Amino acid sequence: MLTRVDRMLLAVRDREAAADTFCDILGAERVREDASPLLGARRAVVQAGVSEFELLEPAGDGPVAAQLERWGEGIFAAGFATADVPALAARLSERGIEHSEENGRLFIAAGQTPGMNTVISPDQPRSPVGLIKWLYEVTNIVDDHARAAAFYAGIFGLDASRFSPIHSERYGYTGTLTLFNPPEQLDRIELTQITEPSLAMGRYYARRGQSVYMCYVETDDVQAVQRRLEARDARYAGRSDDPNPEGLFIHPTALHGMLMGVSRTNLAWAWSGRPELAKR
Repeated sequence: MLTRVDRMLLAVRDREAAADTFCDILGAERVREDASPLLGARRAVVQAGVSEFELLEPAGDGPVAAQLERWGEGIFAAGFATADVPALAARLSERGIEHSEENGRLFIAAGQTPGMNTVISPDQPRSPVGLIKWLYEVTNIVDDHARAAAFYAGIFGLDASRFSPIHSERYGYTGTLTLFNPPEQLDRIELTQITEPSLAMGRYYARRGQSVYMCYVETDDVQAVQRRLEARDARYAGRSDDPNPEGLFIHPTALHGMLMGVSRTNLAWAWSGRPELAKR
């Protein structure tokens, strides 16, 4: 029932400053300002590619303020699109998953999932803007990737036969890619189970437990993003398994606490079960 990775939501101290950052680095454009009483936040929304990034500044007590107080700026929730929000809401209720509704969207708190605050929005077409094409991955660190994969398949109506295994000794995890619609799309939740606690992801898991770790975007021009980062003297690193300009990681200090992977179009098929599609 999920059609794509649609958005990321960040807890930030200053939504206007955060919007400037996304515009400068990704060529994003501001699309609206509003508020979320449910989350206790004022919200600036920017679009990059066909995806949106919601920049949530506390407007009083609430889950956004609580996250900022405990962890500082960073990813608050991952967002996915569906063609039928009421049908998905009914499916969640049938499976005992508590959720809230606000302005036609669903919010599932992290306590109902393997550590991932989740927003479900109606699938709406958008014309791409900026330097990236779209979000295609959210990384959810979990205690047991097989159990988490079965859970998400159940509540979101995903076909587990289309999932792909993933393993990385370099980054210290094993896991599952819950591909929504391969090979037409790369969109998925990456479920990672730590195998090497001493590495960066393992250290994050030791602090935060089951949680959202990062997101990934595609672009036709990795070097253009790299130039924008360098112009701001922002931190980034090239992929260790593919030299620039194939991909890079934008450091959380550059994007208000969010780690973002950037890969050139189709590169991710190299580790997503369809390496023949990873050609330029």
